[in-house]
Amino acid sequence: MKKIVVLALMGVCLSAFVSPALAAYKDEYKLDIVPSLSTGWGMGAQYFADLVKERSDGKINIKVYPNSQLATGKQTSAFMLLRNGAIDFACQSTINYSPQIPELNLFALPFFMSGQPDRYKALDAITNGKAGELIAKAIEDKGGKFLCFGENGFREMTNSKKEIRAPKDLEGVKMRVVGSPLFLDTFKALGSNPVAMPWSDTIAALQQGTIDGQENPINTFYPLKVHEYNKYVTNWHYMGDPTMFVVNPKIWISFSSEDQELIAKAAKEAAAYQIALARIGIDENDGGKNLEYLKSIGKVPDVLDWDAELKKVGMVVTNLTPEETQAFVELTKPVVETWRKTIGEELVKAAEEDMAAAR
Repeated sequence: MKKIVVLALMGVCLSAFVSPALAAYKDEYKLDIVPSLSTGWGMGAQYFADLVKERSDGKINIKVYPNSQLATGKQTSAFMLLRNGAIDFACQSTINYSPQIPELNLFALPFFMSGQPDRYKALDAITNGKAGELIAKAIEDKGGKFLCFGENGFREMTNSKKEIRAPKDLEGVKMRVVGSPLFLDTFKALGSNPVAMPWSDTIAALQQGTIDGQENPINTFYPLKVHEYNKYVTNWHYMGDPTMFVVNPKIWISFSSEDQELIAKAAKEAAAYQIALARIGIDENDGGKNLEYLKSIGKVPDVLDWDAELKKVGMVVTNLTPEETQAFVELTKPVVETWRKTIGEELVKAAEEDMAAAR
């Protein structure tokens, strides 16, 4: 009997020292996204979950929750929920974490990247460069484990009122924007009437005429049939919108090192898929590489020419000339200068150096 008691006590003591990575995994891990699963953003997140489940032989089951369900529609509160453990994984836009992590406003500086000779090279230079490292550190310092950058896309503008070719065309137009002060400042500077609104409420507001328009990447607004409410689209590429694959730190350390490697690799592959979806038929300088990549993984989308597709569904497509774009740039320069301080001069300068090196 004494031996049994001793062995039992030894078992209890040993269990106290078992690595968290050897603890039982959860039956389900929750992953947060803002839009629907039909968007490029959602498809990339689902691809990540599918890869992890397949490669872990079903041991790691990640379920994607679209439409900001986990944040009850309050997308700018999502980082706090991830940090506190209510959300396990996220594939989130930098915009939605920016209220808690000011450095993430870098990507929302108007015309910061699209003012470069190749906006996609500029974006890649930042995410893969010194600035990207500083941003990853800022995320981890605030309580999230950063895995990699994906992409939602460069944001374009739609509305129900008129063709927008100049800032004066925006005067009085009620544009839905995400609840970020930088977005409000940008659209006020352009003479618009910005309305901060969660994305989950936007389609109904467009349908009811509460707002006149919205701004988002094409592969986010098209699947939701925004063209049924907004006839006009202006391609002005005013800001890039990366996504981030992030995990709660306590969840991360609960995985074995082998599974951490598996998850990180799956995130990078899903990010590459998401990036290709965000650029195909839009990046005029890609030379066909995005199509070739999507062919290689057997995931070629139905739409390969977005201008043609939007015209087919009845939209008036406006592609601004460099001269027309410059009028918007000039009005938003004070916004950029003001926000440099909030974001941090070191980070903004690092991004500028990254982009210069890419040129």
